[in-house]
Amino acid sequence: MFHHTIQTHFPVFEVPVDAGEGSATHDWENKIPAWGITEECTCWGKGFWNLKVLLCHPLWPAQFPASLGTQSHNAPRSLSERWVERMRTAAGRVPWGIRFHSNSFPGGAGSFSFRRARPGSALSGLRACRRLVFCPLQQGRGRCRPGSEALAMEGQRVEVDGGIMEGGGQILRVSTALSCLLGLPLRVQKIRAGRSTPGLRPQHLSGLEMVRDLCGGHLEGAEIGSTEITFTPEKIRGGVHTADTKTAGSVCLLMQVSMPCVLFAASPSELRLKGGTNAEMAPQIDYTMMVFKPIAEKFGFTFNCDIKTRGYYPKGGGEVIVRVSPVKRLDPINLTDRGSVTKIYGRAFVAGVLPLKVAKDMAAAAVRCIRKEIRDLYVSIQPVQEARDQAFGNGSGIIIVAETSTGCLFAGSSLGKRGVNADKVGIEAAEMLLANLRHGGTVDEYLQDQLIIFMALANGISRIKTGPVTLHTQTAIHFAEQLAKAKFTVKKSEEEEDATKDTYIIECEGIGMANPHL
Repeated sequence: MFHHTIQTHFPVFEVPVDAGEGSATHDWENKIPAWGITEECTCWGKGFWNLKVLLCHPLWPAQFPASLGTQSHNAPRSLSERWVERMRTAAGRVPWGIRFHSNSFPGGAGSFSFRRARPGSALSGLRACRRLVFCPLQQGRGRCRPGSEALAMEGQRVEVDGGIMEGGGQILRVSTALSCLLGLPLRVQKIRAGRSTPGLRPQHLSGLEMVRDLCGGHLEGAEIGSTEITFTPEKIRGGVHTADTKTAGSVCLLMQVSMPCVLFAASPSELRLKGGTNAEMAPQIDYTMMVFKPIAEKFGFTFNCDIKTRGYYPKGGGEVIVRVSPVKRLDPINLTDRGSVTKIYGRAFVAGVLPLKVAKDMAAAAVRCIRKEIRDLYVSIQPVQEARDQAFGNGSGIIIVAETSTGCLFAGSSLGKRGVNADKVGIEAAEMLLANLRHGGTVDEYLQDQLIIFMALANGISRIKTGPVTLHTQTAIHFAEQLAKAKFTVKKSEEEEDATKDTYIIECEGIGMANPHL
């Protein structure tokens, strides 16, 4: 079934067109300066418009741009006549009869009516266009333009090489989330080619299936070990969605791929995520709650995360329920003032058959390590024995958070392993925290890459100050620029206090993604 859809970063109204004789009419409110079926619009003074229109037919070339200009006071008649004339010139025939029912178009309330060719004509019985997409145009001084150029058409997919840069699951998460948000058909090849066991693992497959389900999209090639998938998204919807890795695969990584999507859903969402809550090679759920959540909410959204059961390697068995309300747009953030460290706190935990003494030893070793460098602050790390009905299997670990006078948050964490002394686990977490405090940035090494997709979607310019820019962050920036067309710059911090430090400013001009449902 042939169709052509123009995708923009603004809300769109889609008008379904019946395959037979008849018409489709759409009414809209006068909320923005102009509407059009368009890729581009240029304004020469008040009321004079040039619209680049796209219509498609399977027997014709892929697209016929038709430029037309008119004064707004006589827009209905002249727009209709000139549009049809341009289409006759391009196609050698008139594919549509077009009537305008408002003498204030463009820019006012009104409706279009598109009528199929008469029975018996050259186009009778053919589907000229499955749906027409109305894109709001953003007016500026002497120029009016949409939020983005057309990004994809039927038969065209964005091609992603999953083996470049970081070469792991992050490429899959970022590209799939942006595909879902922007309506971009996607093909990812060489999935996790940079890992010792390439291809999809259970947590990656679960994340893909969740994104497919929350937008009613189509997913092909998705199975354990697969190195290539194709994904065709549809409209994002709210409701209850479940992802179960059936392993110790990280629930936090499931959250990373799904949360940006449901922020732009039509209604609130509940994500039931099952797997490992405290897993290696991924943020611990405690990090997500204590560091990621308060910083991410500066973009203007909130979410609630209810930890039902904690799950550890190798069995998993954890479950968290994340509730998210959609937003109209994301606000930009400015995190460039670190301030001074005012608090250091954390938790050391054990679960299952492990004794509380292990948690106490981790906490004590971490405190001793921190006090060698920071002597004027009280360090509070609470040893915790997880309740048996709230944890599945045996596990241990520690997370330590430093909070500053300006609300910045940094963390160090580590998980216990068989045969590894508890003191060593505590010291590893403490040294990670201290390293993140030394570089002078406002976010730690594990938060910087998680913020990139939100910066890309935000409505304005965001800035964060970081330490050394990680490969994960560089990868997230690369794909946000390629898929979303956000503009990033990374430069050395020029502040005097950062002169001797490896400190950088990451700046992004976001695309101003708007929720079409709100």
